[in-house]
Amino acid sequence: MADYLARVVDAELDELLSGLPAITLDGPKGVGKTETAQRRARTVYTLDDPAQRLLLEADPGRLDRAEPPVLLDEWQLDPPVWDLVRRSVDRDIAPGRFLLTGSASPVKAPTHSGAGRIVRLRMRPMALSERGLESPTVSLRGLLTGSGVPVDGATDVRLATYAEEIVSSGFPGIRPLAARARRAQLAGYVDRIVERDFPEQGHLVKRPATLRAWLAAYAAATATTAAYNAILDAATAGDADKPAKTTTMAYRDVLSQLWLLEPLEAWLPTRNRLSRLASAPKHHLADPALAAALLGVGATALLDDVTGERPRIRDGVLLGQLFESLVTLDVRVYAQAAEATVRHLRTRNGDHEVDLIVERADHRVVAIEVKLSPVVTDDDVRHLHWLKAQIGDDLLDAVVISTGGEAYRRPDGIAVVPAALLGP
Repeated sequence: MADYLARVVDAELDELLSGLPAITLDGPKGVGKTETAQRRARTVYTLDDPAQRLLLEADPGRLDRAEPPVLLDEWQLDPPVWDLVRRSVDRDIAPGRFLLTGSASPVKAPTHSGAGRIVRLRMRPMALSERGLESPTVSLRGLLTGSGVPVDGATDVRLATYAEEIVSSGFPGIRPLAARARRAQLAGYVDRIVERDFPEQGHLVKRPATLRAWLAAYAAATATTAAYNAILDAATAGDADKPAKTTTMAYRDVLSQLWLLEPLEAWLPTRNRLSRLASAPKHHLADPALAAALLGVGATALLDDVTGERPRIRDGVLLGQLFESLVTLDVRVYAQAAEATVRHLRTRNGDHEVDLIVERADHRVVAIEVKLSPVVTDDDVRHLHWLKAQIGDDLLDAVVISTGGEAYRRPDGIAVVPAALLGP
């Protein structure tokens, strides 16, 4: 654990453990849940080990006798453990007693939801600030205060680095690898989803090639609101024997259970004058590197001359989608720490869109546009001005996340922030 990289979720987890008896840390395989939890646990049960499961089955009372915090790793492999924890918490509500980690929702759900006893916390792949690229100078929490915090700072991170970060992954065990090994690991990650994770979730994949094609089509729809029927059509183009809609809906359900799909829901405000908003979610995989791997693209497929001073964009549409997905991952990590939610805005006819809406508990928001450009023009901020005209003081701040080198405020007050300089 000497090389542990601090995560934004660390502070959240410690705060919750200091006041609550049981926390479950949810997220996809390889995101770092076990290592983060082990740093806090004094007793560990690894439930992917049958012997450990048998111990608890034979003597459930050992949970009460164990030195806390007690970590139950991959608890979904032994769902009765959830109810053991719930009953133990009923007997003793002292804080910091249990940590559970799960890489999937259990096939057989526990008999009780655990509401009021076990609190869930999401852990995502590493955001840019956690990867050590740059020291952030602009805080999302500060932007959410609505006080017009100063925006400044400079970075040498440029487009080529962002392209490399997209394909390098935010999974801590994958990103340090050499490029070829990293590609092999990401390919193996996808193989595991199809060959092992789906059967473990009780869904035998009869046509693995169709599932892989559906995953690739979903990846191609990253950061769009494409209809699921359109994704299916793209996955099965020229195939007369298309899978039933129930089959592809099962794909979506299982992938959600594995925490691998994280669609960005539409923002539908309840207390302002906006109307005619679309409700379709934007599609995102847990890590944009998975989308790139599914599409078979590396940094050189997105940019020419990635090591040069002026790399040329080869596939601007796809790079733009993947960059938006990377920024969305960052903002979700930081927003969760600030107890805010993240959504997107789009009118039904598509004449106005805002990439990210970060909403406080009082329904006031920070609006964020994502631009694959180092230069921000008046045209890039027109939707932000439109939103300000619609909701007035409910707009706490407006931001453009760019690939430029300087953070600053424009004369109209809109913040321009390079992605590498945004932090929690």
